[in-house]
Amino acid sequence: MDAELLHSPVVGMAEEEEVDMTDWNLPLAFMKKRHTEKIEGSKALAQSWRMKDRMKTVSVALVLCLNVGVDPPDVVKTSPCARLECWIDPLSMSPQKALETIGANLQKQYENWQPRARYKQSLDPTVDEVKKLCTSLRRNAKEERVLFHYNGHGVPRPTVNGEIWVFNKNYTQYIPLSIYDLQTWMGSPSIFVYDCSNAGIIVKSFKQFALQREQELEVAAINPNHPLAQMPLPPSMKNCIQLAACEASELLPMNPDLPADLFTSCLTTPIKIALRWFCMQKSAKLVPGVTLDLIEKIPGRLNDRRTPLGELNWIFTAITDTIAWNVLPRDLFQKLFRQDLLVASLFRNFLLAERIMRSYNCTPVSSPRLPPTYMHAMWQAWDLAVDICLSQLPTIIEEGTAFRHSPFFAEQLTAFQVWLTMGVENRNPPEQLPIVLQVLLSQVHRLRALDLLGRFLDLGPWAVSLALSVGIFPYVLKLLQSSARELRPLLVFIWAKILAVDSSCQADLVKDNGHKYFLSVLADPYMPAEHRTMAVFILAVIVNNYNTGQEACLQGNLIAICLEQLNDPHPLLRQWVAICLGRIWQNFDSARWCGVRDSAHEKLYSLLSDPIPEVRCAAVFALGTFVGNSAERTDHSTTIDHNVAMMLAQLINDGSPIVRKELVVALSHLVVQYESNFCTVALQFMEEEKNYAVPSPANSTETGNVTPGRDSPAIPRLRSVNSYTNLRAATTSRTLNKSLQNLNLNEEGGPAAFSPGNLSTSSSASSTLGSPDNDEYLLSFETIDKMRRVSSYSSLNSLIGVSFNSVYTQIWRVLLHLAADPFPDVSDLAMKVLNSIAYKATMNARTQRILDSGSLTQSAPASPTSKGTLIHQAGASHRSKRSSSPSSGSPPMPGASSSSLTNEVPKPPVREAPPNRPPYTPTLGGQAPHSQQFPRTRKMFDKGPDQTAEDGDETAAHRSFISVSLQTGLCDWSAKYFAQPVMKIPEEHDLESQVRKEREWRFLRNARVRRQSQRITQRGVTRLDDQIFINRNPGVPSVVKFHPFNPCIAVADKDSICFWDWEKGERLDYFYNGNPRYTRITSMEYLNGHDCSLLLTATDDGALRIWKNFADQRNPEMVTAWQGLSDMLPTTRGAGMVVDWEQETGLLMTSGDVRVIRIWDTEREMKVQDIPTGADSCVTSLSCDPQRSLVAAGLGDGSVRVYDRRMGPNECRVMTYREHGAWVVKAHLQKEPEGHIISVSVNGDVRFFDPRMPESINILQTVKGLTALDIHPQANLFACGSMNQFIAVYNSNGDVISNIKYYDGFMGQRIGAISCLAFHPYWPHLAVGSNDYYMSIYSAEKRLR
Repeated sequence: MDAELLHSPVVGMAEEEEVDMTDWNLPLAFMKKRHTEKIEGSKALAQSWRMKDRMKTVSVALVLCLNVGVDPPDVVKTSPCARLECWIDPLSMSPQKALETIGANLQKQYENWQPRARYKQSLDPTVDEVKKLCTSLRRNAKEERVLFHYNGHGVPRPTVNGEIWVFNKNYTQYIPLSIYDLQTWMGSPSIFVYDCSNAGIIVKSFKQFALQREQELEVAAINPNHPLAQMPLPPSMKNCIQLAACEASELLPMNPDLPADLFTSCLTTPIKIALRWFCMQKSAKLVPGVTLDLIEKIPGRLNDRRTPLGELNWIFTAITDTIAWNVLPRDLFQKLFRQDLLVASLFRNFLLAERIMRSYNCTPVSSPRLPPTYMHAMWQAWDLAVDICLSQLPTIIEEGTAFRHSPFFAEQLTAFQVWLTMGVENRNPPEQLPIVLQVLLSQVHRLRALDLLGRFLDLGPWAVSLALSVGIFPYVLKLLQSSARELRPLLVFIWAKILAVDSSCQADLVKDNGHKYFLSVLADPYMPAEHRTMAVFILAVIVNNYNTGQEACLQGNLIAICLEQLNDPHPLLRQWVAICLGRIWQNFDSARWCGVRDSAHEKLYSLLSDPIPEVRCAAVFALGTFVGNSAERTDHSTTIDHNVAMMLAQLINDGSPIVRKELVVALSHLVVQYESNFCTVALQFMEEEKNYAVPSPANSTETGNVTPGRDSPAIPRLRSVNSYTNLRAATTSRTLNKSLQNLNLNEEGGPAAFSPGNLSTSSSASSTLGSPDNDEYLLSFETIDKMRRVSSYSSLNSLIGVSFNSVYTQIWRVLLHLAADPFPDVSDLAMKVLNSIAYKATMNARTQRILDSGSLTQSAPASPTSKGTLIHQAGASHRSKRSSSPSSGSPPMPGASSSSLTNEVPKPPVREAPPNRPPYTPTLGGQAPHSQQFPRTRKMFDKGPDQTAEDGDETAAHRSFISVSLQTGLCDWSAKYFAQPVMKIPEEHDLESQVRKEREWRFLRNARVRRQSQRITQRGVTRLDDQIFINRNPGVPSVVKFHPFNPCIAVADKDSICFWDWEKGERLDYFYNGNPRYTRITSMEYLNGHDCSLLLTATDDGALRIWKNFADQRNPEMVTAWQGLSDMLPTTRGAGMVVDWEQETGLLMTSGDVRVIRIWDTEREMKVQDIPTGADSCVTSLSCDPQRSLVAAGLGDGSVRVYDRRMGPNECRVMTYREHGAWVVKAHLQKEPEGHIISVSVNGDVRFFDPRMPESINILQTVKGLTALDIHPQANLFACGSMNQFIAVYNSNGDVISNIKYYDGFMGQRIGAISCLAFHPYWPHLAVGSNDYYMSIYSAEKRLR
């Protein structure tokens, strides 16, 4: 908090504003990631870093046409001229010996780069020799790459027709060799190196011939008589790579200081030629005492990085790799620099060739073509490194001083660090990345390099993809074999980042035993919790849907290690330990039994009451996969499953929807395991529901219309709500009865007793809202809701300790309860589970019954027996037709044309039912189609009902239906944490961020409202009847609530909320709250009113819903919803549900038609306390004071009770006042330290209590027949609304300051009976809603405002 205070913008403001720190210190509710994000994994980036086709160059043909001593006729050589070939002067020995020595030397130079290839020399060959050589190499190489090196210094230049030259047998003639033939013999994939003048010509001809081949092939493919059609397919030349020494029109340099085969020297001995070239530059004079002879004596070996020569070679590799990575397109870089070791080396050296040869007016050519790199800035770093190295040479050689290592790598790491710390977010990737890779090879810099690499990967998934494409993977994989403790945190961090982006690396890790590294980190108690969390995340990825990984980790004792850390204080670690456990025994039975032996499930129970919802969620996930294994069940395992199920059932009223969603999925695993038992339970419930006409509030007078008056023309349509809550669909499943609950399965054929609950409501509202997915449901929401209330419903809290044969019944009830969950995602999931079982059960039962009832005759009319009634919605003419083929084993349909039922059933057309027709009830003689044999639409499987239980594979299909469609995405969503930046300061703490600026603006606005309203209330309000707003609300206002700081007011009717801007007088929003139609909104609160406001609505069935994005042009979204009070029965007379919100503590007090005051902690999203009211009547009003931990409650029996939250349930009621004779309308506890309780009853007596005194200290009498009352927290005013259509406003002395009976304006109409009223928390404004739909706001006189 101190840091927050320092950064608060209040410092340095005007004196009067300086005190207003309150907003900065207030916590925010429901603003965690789980509330603001959709719970799903990130879209996987397509990872292209893995080499689909790693290749090797396995054979090399070295073709040298030197003909030593005889110069070709078409080149006039200078004198002196470049002579050296492979660093040998051919004239220093006999021609034949020179040729062989040069050949042997060239082979050695290549072997430095690829020692394992097969080398074949062909010295001054004929055409046949070349042909024989190439075909034999291709034959041996099969699909691998072959290199063809051609030195043409002793023959004429290549021709424009695409030929190079070789010799005849006795060296009297030059013979042309067509590139076309060379292509045929060499095949593909191949790489060609041409070291001769005009070499670019060969590259051009090569491409033309390759094109010509393709065209010939196309022609042959169309025309079967083409000569090529019968031939085996010649290889495509697309995979061929060429390197040529110069352009088509250029000659090779003849400078006598250079070797004659300069191009070959650059490609095969780069360091040697680079140093010579460096010495030939003018700048070399700056390095005194370095001569060409001295260069020959540089100590060391190329592959020993500790020696001068090895270090130069290492720096050279890093620099050329870096240049290539920065200049080339990614895919080309992968192909040329990562696919094949020899090709990569040649291309790195080719960059040097381009730099050196361009300085002699020669442009090397490659295919595929590279962008020019000879001017790249990194070459200067190379020159500096060479300079530093060479300047030490004289003393090292003459005096034997020690070699000082180059600062090159340390400097490049610093450059990378600067990029990381200084840069903005959107910019080019750092060019030093490939160097960081090279540095990992050196122990000196490894720690620093890993640290910087980790910081780079932390920038986000794009950085991880970049690092993987540079080729980091094999390096960090190899480092897992290191035992250095100091590398552990860094490697764990890096691997967590990699696996969060690309989980396919799990296989590589297990293959290399990498999982053991992370197991040891996780088991190390001295490791900080963050690092163990990353280790367990990595292990959770390794065991995720990967059997080999599960087995390896089980062997590595993962389960025991995880169980030890289940109660670690670090919440993220607890969460991932649970997820990891859930994944290791997912569909892996031996891990499950290992868990049973360690009583893992019992240890996980403690996490079911964890303060962090995500941890509870992870525990439910783990227990769900624990019972979800499909292996054979023994009695022991069944007992365990039942235990787990009953433990899970306790979470039914958890405050967090993500936990309840995970709960549905966990229970669905159980349902799949014990399907037959659940089918039996389902049938039993469906029977019970059918034979029991429940007089529920659902069948009240207004069956169809959602709210009275909703269809009056003046009222606009409700605004649809954001798709993710899909509330529209949720409503439909609840208001549209799908008429399929009559799948009753009793055998007697008498007419069914029609209970009103079975009839579908038909109203314009419900028929137009149809949502596609609910058509598939066999059990409608109504049915499920009725089952829930019918089934001898003992309170769910007494579930535990039930005899086990009824575990299935209990779990079925839990699912029924979850299907009526206020959060749509939860109820949709539960509906899926219930319906799939109901479907299964009716199918099996029906097959059974059809087999029993073979005696039905064809001619019997289908009377609506209780077995087969389908009650249609009014005006429906749709029939389910049934195949009348005798093989179907069921009676055919009279009166319906027979249509064979294959895969599709005609879907009923969408019907607009006329609003006022009564629901259609078939008379006894009428024909109702036997739809019970076939549900209206194709279900989850595409087989007809006739092939049910006999087909063994149906259960498999069904099992997959439940498990595939039921996932919550929680684990993937949690894994996103590791892919996102961890080290970045969050936006709200960044003083310059937009979020922070907006917050500062809001807090300044709040301070202004407080200050200005305080001035008015301090002067005293003498009248309060100036009508500043009036409008007709879409529904009868039942609750009104001012936003504390902006000019917005929320008005709730029975089941929707309307937002008005009372300054501009316009409507901002109107949306549906999603409560079932027999319930009503009885209370509203603004949460986080000082900042990003949320709206809480409470309905009289005990459900709480929280909304965001209202009243601001965006679609309202449900943030969360939960059952605040269980066992509330909605009634029209009760108090409904009353709430009071404490922003300072994040506590929500809830009560109503129950015998407790339940306190919810919104931070933990769980119930923290139940205070028994000790009364037999309902709680009608709640008011709390966070400073004194007091809660004052007004009750329906007229008593006012005061509770102290800090005391135990038996002694927490500290005061009871029984002075009111009737229902308490409001009890208000003033927030000051000495604050009094003000309470008012229906009879209009206002009493003031001091919580320390047993009797009231003051009594005022106001109007009788009070229906609504509010007390202004600042201005000491209270307003009473009466049935008798007037409002009286009193000051604290009990004097009436205003009496309001008529509306201003139109005809001075009398105001309606007052349904609700509320003061603004700061301004002297009073909002009034009345039964005539009008919503008006009154305020103090203008001159005061």
